[in-house]
Amino acid sequence: MNVINGGYPIDEIRKDFPILSEQVHGKPLVYLDNGASAHKPSTVIEQIKRTYETGYANVHRGVHHLSQIATDAMENARRKTQDLLNAADEKEIIFVRGATEGINLVASSWGRANLKEGDEIILSVLEHHSNIVPWQIVAEQTGAIVKVVPIGDDGTFLMEDYKKLLSDRTKMVAVTHVSNALGTVVPVTDVIRLAHEQGAVVLLDGCQAVPHISVDVQALDVDFYVFSGHKLYGPSGIGILYGKEALLELMPPYQGGGEMIDRVTFEKTTYAELPFKFEAGTPHIAGIIALGSAIDYVTGIGFDAITAHEHDLLEYATERLQSMNTIDILGTAPEKAAILSFNIEDVHPHDVGTILDHSGIAVRTGHHCAQPVMDRFDVAATVRASFGLYNTHDEVDALIEGVRKVQEIFA
Repeated sequence: MNVINGGYPIDEIRKDFPILSEQVHGKPLVYLDNGASAHKPSTVIEQIKRTYETGYANVHRGVHHLSQIATDAMENARRKTQDLLNAADEKEIIFVRGATEGINLVASSWGRANLKEGDEIILSVLEHHSNIVPWQIVAEQTGAIVKVVPIGDDGTFLMEDYKKLLSDRTKMVAVTHVSNALGTVVPVTDVIRLAHEQGAVVLLDGCQAVPHISVDVQALDVDFYVFSGHKLYGPSGIGILYGKEALLELMPPYQGGGEMIDRVTFEKTTYAELPFKFEAGTPHIAGIIALGSAIDYVTGIGFDAITAHEHDLLEYATERLQSMNTIDILGTAPEKAAILSFNIEDVHPHDVGTILDHSGIAVRTGHHCAQPVMDRFDVAATVRASFGLYNTHDEVDALIEGVRKVQEIFA
C-alpha cells in the first residue's frame, strides 16, 4: 500500500471511490475539480441505496415502522453534523438544500427582520456569488448598504481595510472562510471578534473549509455557518445552516408549509420549535442520511491527516507550476487551502480545460461564480485545480504534463 505523509493510506482511500477507476477519453481519470463538487465513497453510495431499499418513508409524521427508521436515521445525521461543527445543541443544525439556500434563509429571515435603512452589511471581494446576491437583494428591500473588504495582490483579506469599514452601523458581516476561487484562508477568528465588538452578527460561508479543515463553531463564536454536502463527499441537494439558538429563535420562518407548523387555523398559525421551524416540507431524506455517512467517512480519516495531505499536494503543485514559463498563479496568500488557480499566457482558460480533458484531467475553468475576484485581477477566467483527500502526487504530475502539452500546442 502506498502510504504517504507519515501514514496517510492513499491507495486504500482511492479504492473507496468507484469513479476514480473510470477512464475519460481512454485515459485514467484525474479529478481535480473538488472545489466544485467532490466524488462519493462507496459507503455514501451504498447508504443511499440502502435507505431507499430498506428504510425509506416520510419522517416525523408517521407512527409506522419505516417512518420511525427514517426519522431516527435522519436525526442521527443531525447529531453527526452537530459533532462535526461542535455546535452546542442539535437544534442549531438546520437542513437546507445547500449553502446557497442557507445564506438566502439568513438574508431573508434575519435580514428583513433586523436591517433598516442606513444599516451596513460587510462582504469581501473573495465572496462566491451565493454570498453576494442574497445580501444585495435584502439591501434593496431594507435600504441597507453593502460595503466590501478589498484583497491584496496575493489574494489576502486586507484586515486593516476591514477594520476601517466597521462601525456601529455594521449589522452583518458575511464572508467566506476559504475562497473558492483562490484558496485564501480568511482570518475568521479576528473577523468575528472585531465584528462582535461593534455589535454585528457574522455569517461564514464554509463550503471550501469544511471538507479540508476542522471547524469548531463554538470556538470561533460565529453566529451562522453554512456548507454544502456535495463538497464534503456527500450527496448533492443537501446542505447545512448552523445558527446560534438565540438568533434562530427570534427569526421568522423562511418558508411555510408542512413540518414547520405547530397549529394551523385560518385565523392564526403557530410555528414548530427549532430546528423544524426552518424545515418546511419533505426533506431530502436519503441525502441527509447519506450526509451522515460522508461525515463518518471524513472523520474516520481525520482532519489533521486530510489537511496535511492536501497541503502537501498544494505545495508540490505550486512549486512545479511556478518553475514553468508563461504560467501566472493567482492567489498566493500565505494561508491557503488546496485550491490552485492559474492562467497560461496567451491561452484562454477554456482551451486549457478542453485540452486537459482529452488527457483525462478534470479541472474547472471560468469565473468560478466569483466575478469580483476575476475583476480584481483583470482576468475573465482562470484554470482552477482543486485537490481532495483522494488526490495524489502522480495526478499533480499528470496535470503538469497536460499543461506542458497546452504550451506546446500554442507555442
